[in-house]
This record gives sequence, C-alpha cells and structure tokens, in this order.
Amino acid sequence: MKNSLNKSQIERFSRQLILKNIGAKGQKKILSSKILIVGIGGLGCPAAESLVRAGIGFIGLIDNDIVNLSNIHRQSLFSSKDINKLKVSVAAKKLREINPFTKIKIYKSRLNKNNIKDIIKHYEIIIDGSDNFKTKFLINDYCIKLKKKLVTGAISKFDGHVFTFDFKDNKTASLKNFYQENKVSDDNLNCEFEGVIGTTASIVGTTQANEALKMIMKIGQNLKNQILIIDLLNLNFRKVKFKKNRL
Repeated sequence: MKNSLNKSQIERFSRQLILKNIGAKGQKKILSSKILIVGIGGLGCPAAESLVRAGIGFIGLIDNDIVNLSNIHRQSLFSSKDINKLKVSVAAKKLREINPFTKIKIYKSRLNKNNIKDIIKHYEIIIDGSDNFKTKFLINDYCIKLKKKLVTGAISKFDGHVFTFDFKDNKTASLKNFYQENKVSDDNLNCEFEGVIGTTASIVGTTQANEALKMIMKIGQNLKNQILIIDLLNLNFRKVKFKKNRL
C-alpha cells in the first residue's frame, strides 16, 4: 500500500475521508483489507456492495447457486435479466462496475469441510451470509481454529440477528455459546416457508458490512459477547449479552 492516496481515491472516498474516525489512515486500512463473503444472497449482496463502495481492497465471493425470480426482491445485486445465471459471476461483474479497483475472487462452490480451510485462510474477516446452521457452525469452528474475525447475520420475516466475533481474543464467545448446541433447526432461517421482507435483508447485510469496516479500522464498539436483535416490524433494536463457556 502506497503512503498516500491518489487523486482518484481522494475524490471517490471523499465523504469517508472527512470523517475524523476514518481519514486517510483509515481509508488505507480499508484499501489493504481482505474479506470473504459466504453466500451471495439477501445478506451477501448488500454486504458486498457496501464494502466495495467503501473501497475494500480484496473480496472473495463464495456461492454455488443460480439467480431465480424469487431472489430478486431481497438480493440487491440481481435483476430479472440475471435469472439462471451463477450468482457469484453476476455479482462480481456488477461490483467491478461499482469499483473497478477492488480485486474480486469468486468461488463457484458451496463452502464445506473439504474446502473451508484452504479458502478462509487467505482472508482476515469472514462475513457469514449463509442460510443454514450447518454452514454457520462450520464457519464458526474454522474461524476459531484460524483465529479469524467473523460477522454472522441471520434473517426471517421482519427480524434480523447480527453477531461479531474476533477469535484472536481468547475471551470472545462463539456462535455455539449463544445457541448452546451443535444442531439447531433451520426453520427460522428458511425464507421459503417463513417469509422475509427485502428491507430486512438490506439492513442486516449492510450492518454486517459496517461491523467489518469498524473491525478493520479498530473504531467504535463491536458486538463482543453480544447479539444485536433487530425487530423491524416494531422498529426495535436491542443487544443481548451472552458468555463464553465450555460446551
């Protein structure tokens, strides 16, 4: 990373640069960061878009799904002309149009126990936009092993949850400390049956991106050992504490 921002970067990120918590120092941290987004759906789309607009230097996108008509109301990077196309390919193209200087690597597969270590080891922060607890717990476990930072999100109906973990800190609780078990029903993550309003996905995904940016720049407060619970039907935001313990 160069010692100073160039003219184009100064203009592109000018509204961020004037924030006293960011400035040129913070922007250079953003430009040199590497983030992996798991799941390019309702959460992954707004998270990826927000991070690319902020100037993240390198983003990985992993998903093996294709765009279908029911995705479009909440997955903000897709339009009707993208139906039946691979999500990561469409997303990468649109993100490069937003910011051609962000390097993007796509993984046309599902994250699983056979590939997760080789993929996430290259990134400092993992944003979990997956829609099932098997994947969420797998990401959680490997982020602990590799001491990664993790921002997990979940949505259903008008409700959203956000967790932030920094596993370099041994006092940080994990996703399993909150749920207290290894197997949790995916019913409350199933938009097909439970339903979800698109604004819930946008707000939670953007909040995940905001948490990641704060972690990169080491500013503000994070959700260490807390969950952010968002109830958009009643416009209620609250944080609930939980503890690290042995399972």
